[in-house]
Amino acid sequence: MMQPTKIALVQMQAIINNKQRNLAKIKEYIKQASNNGCHIICFPETAVHGYSKSLYLEGAEPISEIADELKVMSEEYGICILVGMTEGAENNKKPYITQLVIMPKKETAFYRKTHLGESEKAYFSHGNSLPVFQTATAKIGVQICWELHFPEISTIMSLNGAEIIFAPHASPNIIGDRREIWLKYLVARAYDNKVYIAACNLIGENGKGQCFGGGALVIDPKGNVIAEDFNGQESILYVDLSNEKVNRVRTKKAKTMKDRFYLQSRRPELYKDLVNIRSEYNKAHF
Repeated sequence: MMQPTKIALVQMQAIINNKQRNLAKIKEYIKQASNNGCHIICFPETAVHGYSKSLYLEGAEPISEIADELKVMSEEYGICILVGMTEGAENNKKPYITQLVIMPKKETAFYRKTHLGESEKAYFSHGNSLPVFQTATAKIGVQICWELHFPEISTIMSLNGAEIIFAPHASPNIIGDRREIWLKYLVARAYDNKVYIAACNLIGENGKGQCFGGGALVIDPKGNVIAEDFNGQESILYVDLSNEKVNRVRTKKAKTMKDRFYLQSRRPELYKDLVNIRSEYNKAHF
C-alpha cells in the first residue's frame, strides 16, 4: 500500500557534454529536496548529459559512471533519485536514453526508453522492458517523454502495481505549449489507471542552439491537476501526494463507480488486436 509521499520535480537547463556542470546542479537540487523532506526527486530526460541527437555519442557512458556518484547522495540524504542520462551501449550499439532509479540501501535500477520518437531511432537503441520500482513509500514507474502517448504502457505499469508514474521530458519549444499539450493526454493516463502522473521537462538552451520549454505538472488519480509550475525558469516543484487517493480504489471493497479501479473490470480476451501486429488493418496502413 502506498504511504504519503513527498516528491520534487525539477525543470533545469542541461548543457550538452558539460556533465560536471550539470551534475553540480543536480546535486544541489538533491540537497534542497532532502532539506524539504522529499522522498523522491525526479529530473528531466538526459539531465546529466543534455539532449542532442547529433551529438549523442560524445557524452554517452556506462550507468556506473553516474550512478556510483549519485548513490552516495541517495544514501546520505535518504532520497530516491530519478535522473536522466545517455547510456553507452556495448558492442558498438547505439546508446540508450536512460532514467536511473537510485534508492538508499538498494541496487541501482534503471529504465531505458522503450518507444523512441521517429527522429531518435537513427541515433538511439530502445529498451525492452517496462519495470516498476518499489521505493520506501510507493511503487513507481517511469515513462520518458513521448512514451506517454502510448496508453498501454501506463496500463501495464498500473496493473503491475505502480502508484506514481514519473514522466521526465526533453521537449523543445517548437513542439508547442507544454501545459496545453500535457493536459490533452496526461489527465487520461492518470484517471483511467488511477495513478499519479508527475511530469517535468528540460528548460532553456542546450548549448547547441536547441531550446526547451520547461514545465512541471502533477495530476492525481482523479484526473485533477494538483500542482504545476510553468514559470519559464529553472525551478523545483514540491508536492505532497496523498496515499488515500490511490489506496481507496485499489481494494476489492471499492464497488462504486466513483471509487472503482477500472482496470479490475477489463476483458483482456477482447484486446487481442492490440498485440496482433499482423492484423489486416495494420498491414494495410502501417
